[in-house]
Amino acid sequence: MKYYIADSAVFIMDGFKNINYSSFITVASVTEELRSDEAVMRYEIARENGIRVEVPEPDKRNSVIEIARYTRDLDELSKTDIDILAKALEYRDKENITLLTDDYAIQNVAELLKINIEPVAQKKIKDKLVWEKECIGCKKRFESGDTCPICGSKLKRKSKRKV
Repeated sequence: MKYYIADSAVFIMDGFKNINYSSFITVASVTEELRSDEAVMRYEIARENGIRVEVPEPDKRNSVIEIARYTRDLDELSKTDIDILAKALEYRDKENITLLTDDYAIQNVAELLKINIEPVAQKKIKDKLVWEKECIGCKKRFESGDTCPICGSKLKRKSKRKV
């Protein structure tokens, strides 16, 4: 059976109609990212129609965090994003799964974890990237931070290299 791991985009966007929610899996914290009444309603409909809400395994969360640190996407990922990736990683070797998400940081980490991805409303990422920070003032590059330790300007996220 094919399973779908549902990120919040599944409920935020109205792209899935007449589907079998019993093949969908999500995490409880996804509700924290639902801002509109419509998104909450779509989530509740999915719950009533069989979507499974599961807790991710702690060791899978740790694996996701490790890869996200490597790509430097960790600062871009919410707790829910990490949980969704951990749940997809958990099912990756057991079942035929696809992760449904529009989040590019999630997609970047998922690609490195060899998890199948399908965007909900956006385009799929083309390249797997490792990120770094660049000072908007002096243009020096750093692995992390928000403020340049040299000139005090803001650091902006820039791709460092393709993986």
